[in-house]
Amino acid sequence: MAASQSEKSSDPGLAAGSAENHVPGNTVRPPSPLGATPRPPLMRERQGLSRSGAEGSETAREEPGDKGNTSRPGDISQEESSKNFTILAFIFLASLVVLGLVYWNFPDLKEEERAAVKLPRNIEDAKALGRVLSAYKEAYYYEVMAGVIVTYIFLQTFAIPGSIFLSILIGYMFPFPLALFIVCLCSATGASFCYLLSYLVGRRLVLRYIPDRVKQWSATVNRHRDNLLWYIIFLRITPFLPNWFINITSPVIDVPLYPFYLGTFLGVAPPSCIAIQTGTTLYQLTHYGAAVSWKSMSFLAVFAVLSLLPTLFKGKLKEKFD
Repeated sequence: MAASQSEKSSDPGLAAGSAENHVPGNTVRPPSPLGATPRPPLMRERQGLSRSGAEGSETAREEPGDKGNTSRPGDISQEESSKNFTILAFIFLASLVVLGLVYWNFPDLKEEERAAVKLPRNIEDAKALGRVLSAYKEAYYYEVMAGVIVTYIFLQTFAIPGSIFLSILIGYMFPFPLALFIVCLCSATGASFCYLLSYLVGRRLVLRYIPDRVKQWSATVNRHRDNLLWYIIFLRITPFLPNWFINITSPVIDVPLYPFYLGTFLGVAPPSCIAIQTGTTLYQLTHYGAAVSWKSMSFLAVFAVLSLLPTLFKGKLKEKFD
C-alpha cells in the first residue's frame, strides 16, 4: 500500500497533470464519456430557474384571471364606430342649433309668411319663399343673406337634398353675378365640411360599405395626381359621380383639401347657371310680367343647352381623362 502510493507520487507526469487540473475551490471531475465537459452545478441551477421562470410566465399568460381582457378587433371597431356616430350626431345637433339661432334672429313674420319659410322642395316653394324673403331683404339685407348661406352650407355638409331649389331661390333674390358667387361659395364650403366630417368619422364606414367604388376611383385619381385640380373640376361639371360620393370619398383616397375646395368652387359654376337663371327668370316674370318673358326664356334655353353639353359629350370626355 505504501509502495503504490510512493509510485504514484514518484511519477512526474501524473503529478503535473493533477497540478494542472486543480482549481482552488472546485473539485476535479473526470471527463465526460461523451466528450463534452459537464456544466457546473451552479450553472445548471441557474438554467433550471430561468426555464421554470419562462414556463411560469407562459402559464401566467394563460391564467383564467386574464379573461377580463377579451377585446377583439371586431369589438374595437364597433366601439370606434359608435364613437364616430356619436361625434357625427353631436355635430349635426350643433348645426341645427345654429339654424335655430338664425331663424329666431329673423324679423317678425306674419302668420301666412311663416308658412312659406321652409326648406323648398319644388319651384313653387322656392317662389313663395323668395317672395317673403324679398319683402324683408331691403330692411334686413345681411340677415336674409346670412340665413340663406347658412342653410345652403348645412344642406351641403350633410348631403341633404334640396340645394338645387336654394340655388333657384338665390337667383330669384340676388343679381346673377352675386348669386353665382354665393352658390359657388356655399357649395365649396359645404362640400369641404362634408370632406372634413368624412375624414374625421367616415373613413372606416366608407371602406366598409363601398370598398369597390372607392378602390376604382382611387386608381383613377392616382392616374391624374399631377392635374388633380382639373380632374375635380371635370367631376363637378360632368354627371359621372354624384357630389355626395365625391365629398365623402375624397379624404379616404387622400385628395388634398386645397384642390378639392378650389375645384369644387370652379366646377359647380356651369351646372349652377341653369338654376340661378331659372330663379332670375321667375323673379322677372313675377315682378315685371310677360313683357320680358321672351328674353328671359331665351337666356334660360341657352343655359339649359350649355348645361347639357357635358352629358352629351361625356363619352369623349371620359376617354380623354381615362
